[in-house]
Amino acid sequence: MKKIMLSLFAVMCLVGFSSPSFADEMGKMKEDMKGEKDKMKADVMGEKEKVKGDVMGEKDKMKAGVKGKADEVKGQGDAMKKKEEAMKDEMKGMSGEMKGMMGK
Repeated sequence: MKKIMLSLFAVMCLVGFSSPSFADEMGKMKEDMKGEKDKMKADVMGEKEKVKGDVMGEKDKMKAGVKGKADEVKGQGDAMKKKEEAMKDEMKGMSGEMKGMMGK
């Protein structure tokens, strides 16, 4: 009987001592998980910022390309205007020559 009581007492002591250690272990695990969650959240935000930066860089690159093409078209338009003006001046000169020939 003494052995049974002693073993029951030993088991109750183990259960009593293991409960606080189990709770302590759970608390540590909770803190670890919380830290890990925060780290994952920071990683996700960093990735998100990186992607956003890449998208903005690509957008700026596309804008520059479109602007470059617009400038190129404008340059071609300016060249055509100069050509047109030169042709008008030439026509005016020819017109003056023709008037001079007809007036003689």
